[in-house]
Amino acid sequence: MINRPHISFPLIVLVVLGLLTVWLDRVTHPPEHAKDGDLYHTPDYIVEDLSGIRMEYDREILRKFTAHKLFHYLSENVTQMEQVSFISTQPEKPPIHLQANRAEVTNKGENILLRDNVTAIRGTDQDKGKITLITDFLHLIPHQNLVTTNQPVTISRMNTTINGIGLELNNETGIIQLLQQVKAVNRK
Repeated sequence: MINRPHISFPLIVLVVLGLLTVWLDRVTHPPEHAKDGDLYHTPDYIVEDLSGIRMEYDREILRKFTAHKLFHYLSENVTQMEQVSFISTQPEKPPIHLQANRAEVTNKGENILLRDNVTAIRGTDQDKGKITLITDFLHLIPHQNLVTTNQPVTISRMNTTINGIGLELNNETGIIQLLQQVKAVNRK
């Protein structure tokens, strides 16, 4: 019988290299998508008890926000926040204070969606023209100073309460437009 170890040794090395290549390929690839959806829907970072300030010195605009929790999702480039509060002040304009249980920021801050127990207050407690708005959803478009919703809203000012469905508020002009089913009650 002829012994050929010189042929089996290269074959064994080739098989080991092949197995090592398959193992390295599996280890270095990102995990497959989860069965229930996108694996990347888990946040890439979470921040708790945060606050931030944005100032535009040339226009004297100050914007502050706080949130209990912030979640950032890499795959969608979306930031979600819980228990959020926004304050915007500009010279010669009443301040705007917004609160919501949840917020979602998209397109690098071009769109902010506030959801669940949304309260918007334009003015301070000392202002006779203070306006309070309550709804479950608001879409903020900061660069246009515009706020919209298609949900029911309640607006209170002094002794007047207005209910309606859908709203457009332009903070630049101060004009509030209710879109449908508007009812007003004035208590003296």
